[in-house]
Amino acid sequence: MPPFAQTITTSEALYELYRRPHPGLQAKKRPEIDPQSAAFIATSPFLLIATTGADGGVDVSPRGGDPGFVQTERIDGADYVLIPDLNGNNLLDSLQAIADSGRAGLLFVIPGKDDTLRVNGEAWVVTDDAVLDRFTEIRRPKATIAVRADEVFVHCAKAFRRGKVWDPQAWEALAAAPGLAEIVCAQGIFGEGVEPAAVAADLERGYAIDLAGDRPG
Repeated sequence: MPPFAQTITTSEALYELYRRPHPGLQAKKRPEIDPQSAAFIATSPFLLIATTGADGGVDVSPRGGDPGFVQTERIDGADYVLIPDLNGNNLLDSLQAIADSGRAGLLFVIPGKDDTLRVNGEAWVVTDDAVLDRFTEIRRPKATIAVRADEVFVHCAKAFRRGKVWDPQAWEALAAAPGLAEIVCAQGIFGEGVEPAAVAADLERGYAIDLAGDRPG
């Protein structure tokens, strides 16, 4: 049982609290990648992948690269997004979840733009040579995430504007937030007495090696 006195558990109860969306908003979800959406994906250097595993566990993972590192392709009348899997931590959370559940949701982001693009659909971990060979500007990936564009829709700017995500004047107040090195040291992951500066230096060395390894040999 949740530790809360009042929770909502049905769609009907939700819409007693919220107004119904305009029919036009429902119509914006389309099972295809139109030319403008394809251009947005081709320009985006960053996206988030949401997945659910067979055990019901959920995960959201970032992916980044030069604009164009994600490709789109029409296959047998359906549109697909192709995301190369590059150097990571080898936990493989997203890949395992996709292999288990066969579904994924994508959120494409372009720095400086408050609008985002979402793609949801059936997903696969693909090792076809013809797919892997498409990625010539980066090293040939071991696998590619393929997501069929069952739902494609643009997301409005309100969240990014509320968070002042691209407003440099808002960044200074956030500069003191702890980073990865401070967090893992506080958690004791590397044992007692390990300083964040040492962890940060090791991370930077690892980043340089992995990012260089993303390029063709």
